[in-house]
Amino acid sequence: MSGEARKIRLIMELRRSGIADTRVLSAIERIPREAFVPQTFQDQAYENIALPIGKGQTVSQPLVVALMTQALAPGERMKVLEIGTGSGYQAAVLSRLCRRLYTIERHKSLLVEAEHRLRRLGLHNITAKSGDGMRGWPEQAPFDRILVTAAAPEIPGQLLVQLAEGGVMVLPVGAQGGDQEVLRIRKTAGTPEVERLFPVRFVPLLPGEGEA
Repeated sequence: MSGEARKIRLIMELRRSGIADTRVLSAIERIPREAFVPQTFQDQAYENIALPIGKGQTVSQPLVVALMTQALAPGERMKVLEIGTGSGYQAAVLSRLCRRLYTIERHKSLLVEAEHRLRRLGLHNITAKSGDGMRGWPEQAPFDRILVTAAAPEIPGQLLVQLAEGGVMVLPVGAQGGDQEVLRIRKTAGTPEVERLFPVRFVPLLPGEGEA
């Protein structure tokens, strides 16, 4: 089966699994997932599975990327913060759906590789940096949307502060190896309204930076 046929099969699977937002489906269709997957896993780039990328991290399962992006509902005029760049795949999808994306990765080596991929794909509305994702990016706050791609033990207060009034944050919460679920938080009159969405399994959100 050709790469294009595999991609079409994946899009159909996402539709059947409840991804109804045509903007999200279009963004996933336009981003070549094979560009974010190690050479040894190229033939699995359009399988609906997570794949390892090094440093104990993964490129997320396409369905999880689609569900979290759909829940976030980024608009084309919005400023978005992503915590956990990883391979850059989720950042690439988000960049197609917002005005400006800021993304933070604690492992510098992963960040350098992700930036190379994003530049090669001509995605120029992304600003990336290495740092502690739990601290967010206060110099660029407030953000209309915040997406976290690692599981926090609880909702990080510093990220909540950086969410704009009326903004939305989507993140997995729970212990590593235990129950985790994706929450959607809307900030209304300064108060977070929390909605529980679906169970997941993510790597933990850790404080500080990774290796130099």
